[in-house]
Amino acid sequence: MVTSEAFKKVLIKYLNLEDMSPDDIEDNDALFGDDGLGLDSVDSIELVLAIEKEYGVKITDSKNYQTIFASIQSLLTYINENENKK
Repeated sequence: MVTSEAFKKVLIKYLNLEDMSPDDIEDNDALFGDDGLGLDSVDSIELVLAIEKEYGVKITDSKNYQTIFASIQSLLTYINENENKK
């Protein structure tokens, strides 16, 4: 099971968020938009690739992208639910 702390470290590493620490990121923070981390479409591609590389989880369900990528917690839930289905 991937912990919130570990996942936030992966986010920081792959998205070059050097000015942030895991403590700066709340589990319910939005990934995209002005209210959260403020990621953009290029970041989303990097994030999908990082998740596949780090956890072996492919995100292929494009119909549910908005739900999966709604927040740190929703993405972490998706990863943990699909990590063992490799």
